[in-house]
Order: sequence, then C-alpha cells, then structure tokens
Amino acid sequence: MLIRLTVFTALFGSTALAEAPLSAIDWLSDSLAISVEPPLGGAEPPVSAGAGIENVSVMPLDVQTPDAVGLLPTSVTGLPPELWGSSDGDTLSQLILLTPAPRLPALQDLMNMLLLAEVNPPMDADFEPKLLLARIDALLDVGAIDAAKALLERADTKQPDLFRRWFDLALLSGTEDAACEALRDKPGLTPSFSTRIFCLARNGDWSAAALTLETGVALGQIDQAEEDLMVRFLEHEETDHIIATPPPSRITPLEFRIREAIGEPLPTTRLPLAFVASDLRSNTGWKAQLEAAERLARVGAIPENQLLGIYSDRRPSASGGIWDRARAIQNLDKALTDRNAKAVQSTLSTAWAAMQQADLEVAFANLFTDQLMGLKVDKPTKSLVLRIALLSDSYEAAANQMEDNDAETRFLKALARGELQTATAHNTTAAAVKDAFTDNSLPEKFVPMLREKRIGEAILRAIALLDKGAGGDMAQVTQGLKVLRSVGLEDTARQAALQLLLLERG
Repeated sequence: MLIRLTVFTALFGSTALAEAPLSAIDWLSDSLAISVEPPLGGAEPPVSAGAGIENVSVMPLDVQTPDAVGLLPTSVTGLPPELWGSSDGDTLSQLILLTPAPRLPALQDLMNMLLLAEVNPPMDADFEPKLLLARIDALLDVGAIDAAKALLERADTKQPDLFRRWFDLALLSGTEDAACEALRDKPGLTPSFSTRIFCLARNGDWSAAALTLETGVALGQIDQAEEDLMVRFLEHEETDHIIATPPPSRITPLEFRIREAIGEPLPTTRLPLAFVASDLRSNTGWKAQLEAAERLARVGAIPENQLLGIYSDRRPSASGGIWDRARAIQNLDKALTDRNAKAVQSTLSTAWAAMQQADLEVAFANLFTDQLMGLKVDKPTKSLVLRIALLSDSYEAAANQMEDNDAETRFLKALARGELQTATAHNTTAAAVKDAFTDNSLPEKFVPMLREKRIGEAILRAIALLDKGAGGDMAQVTQGLKVLRSVGLEDTARQAALQLLLLERG
C-alpha cells in the first residue's frame, strides 16, 4: 500500500490530528479527535484575559440548557422542579460521580430517579453539559445503557462529549451502522482515525479504510497493537495465520465491537457493566444472557420483568448454578400462572433460596408478591410469602397480615407501618433505624443545605451515608434515613430500612 499524506489532509483536514479529550469514564472510545463546532448562539471564545465582568453566562431564552434534559417529569417522580436549589453544577457533578453504586435496591431506585429526573437545571448552568454528562456516566457505570441512550437522544448530541457517549452506546447495543451514518451527517464532529476506519469499512468503502489506516500509522496516530487489530479487521480472510493479539487492560466499545467482528469476542465477565448489556442481544447464547441479566438486575439497571423474560426464554439443558435458578423460577412462575397452591408450596422455598444466592431478593419480591399474596397456602408458606413481601412495594399490606411471632417480626411490622415509637429494637441495626424514625432532629451539616433548598444535593449525600452505613456504620444509617424522611422520601426510607434488616449487603 502507498501512503499519501496530502490525500488524507484533503479528505479529513488537519484538525483530526489533535488528541481526543479525556473522559471521566476511562473506557470510552476516542471516537472524536476534536470538535470544530462553534458554541450555540454563535458566541466567540474570549481573546483576552483582561478586566471585565466574569462568571456571566449568556444564552438564548428559548433554548433549553443540556442539564435540564430528563426522562421522568415531576408528576412521576414527585420531586420538586427546583430540586437542585442553589447547589452549583460542579458540586452536583462531583457528588454524582463519586457516589458509589448503592448496595440497597431502594437506594438504587432513588439514585436512578435522580439521574433521570426532568427538573430545572442548577442556577449556574450554561451550554456546557456538566451535570448531564455526570448523570449519563453514572448510568453507564451501572450498565443502564438504555436509560443513558434515551437521555442522550433527548439532548443535542452535536456536543462532542455527548456524541462520543452516544456513539459508544450504539456500538454496545449493536446499532453501529446508525452511529456511523450519524457521524457522517455531523461535519462539525471530526472522527478519530480508528472511528473513521471502522465506519468506512461498515459502509463498504474498504479501500478508503485501508488508506486511512496507513495514513494514521505514518502520522503516529495509531500504535502497533491498534494497527495489528485494524489490519485483521480490514483483511480478515488474509490474516487467519496471524496469532490473536491479547486484549489490552483498557477495552473501549470500539475495540470490543471490532474483536467481535473478527471472531474474537471478549467475555464480559471482567468488563465494566456497560459492556455486559451487549450480552442481552438475541444473537448471544442463553447462558451469557442469563448472567448479564442477573448482573444488571442486581444493580437496578434493567427492570424485573426483563429478568423474568430471560429466565423464561427456554428450558435449562444443564444443572447447577444459574441453570438451577432459571429452572426454579420457571417452576414457580408456572405454579403461580396455574394458581396451583400445592405447586407453589413445593417450589417457593427453592426459588427463594436461589434468588438469595444471587442477591436478587428484591427483584424476586417485586415480581411475585402480588400473585403470592393472592393465593391460599399453608401457614409456613404464608409466613415466607409475607416476609418476602416486606421487600416489595406492597410491604405495608404484608405487615398488616403478619402475626406477632417474635421480637424481630414485631419490629418489622412496626417499621413497615411507620409506627416505631413504642417498638423494641432487637439488634443494633434495628436500634439505628428506630432512632431515625423517632427522632426528627436533622444532622447539623444538613440544616443549611435544606434551608437553601439544596434538596437534590442532600439526597445524594444521604445515599452515600446510607451505603456506607450498610457496611456497618450505624450512625451513618441513622443520619441517612433522617435526611430522606426530612425531604419527604418516607417510603424510600422505610424500604431502605427494611432491606437493611432483611438482606445481607455489608
């Protein structure tokens, strides 16, 4: 092959030689080299650092700022439109990125609601999507790529960092042809060499892709490992004799898809959760789909019904581990569909134990509680049903049917009803929970925060406190629950407390 730099410069422009910006998510592809898109509204960059009025953002009144983008309106979430109050965007972005993925499902749901809420942007918001990027990256961290993609599609993906994330999600969801077409239609976004090569090949222009590869190598923009991989991608039939190159420690969605295309798919077991979602595609084996669904359901990234659908997709052909879980769920589901009380009595405990083993108790409870509580079963089964139901959205109805068998049951009933004033705590976690529900004083550091109506910031900090508390710090449990109750999240506080008492998430 001949390398002609002048051809490359004429086709792609010299701006493509700049390095792509770094991302908070270190596995994002370097899909863009540089943005030549001017700021919205035609604003020019400053030419002087001289005296003047600083920290003033100017924008058209009829244009929505990116940070206002959301999927869930306040009528659905119950959150106030001024959720962020006087909190600044940088603080909120850092809190979102630094808050670990919660261990308790109630807190996972709350975090997802905050990330997807359609509320007014922070007071200092401008056309830089700082908060939106943080929300999207937090969704990607837990593998919620459908939600992240939906957020991106409601924003203006001409912004390079937003488009780069959208492009990577298209790669992970198997819609790369649409992504390449979108890139071609956005002349203000300059693709990196690897992205250009990939998209040229996907569009059938193999000679241009090969020329771009040689140009990138000559300019030092493609390293040896990347070159070897791209050669195998472009000349796959002629490179069967080449030994497969080991994957680097940092895998991007682009390399992930290229390796899949050349017949060297990478297992997602040790990859970030966003990659796991690619195993939910119909062209993936059932075992991989099952494993992916369990991992994603465990962090609240997919709905329970999707998990049940994958469990029910076909009959297990083997035994042990995940096959036994799928079989147990299928047996219980059939018994409930048939409204066969005897079959439920013989299958429930096995299915419940299987889901406990997988840390999917809350998903199980939300899937089956309504059907289970509608059946007449024997007393031991009924007792198990009601305990499972305490982990579902129907926890209060379950508590109303429970008998006062022991101190633990009495405390759980009182908690579910919100009547802990006279309850007796049966262990240290219960004592911490009781303090949160009977002492209405607010932790001192949250007083000014809520006075300034920085409700979203307070919720984020409470989630972090409770997650730390779930590891054994009971003082943090009390503080976190108090904050949730003080901002009107009583239901979430009760569910989180019940989960702390009933699950092992330390």
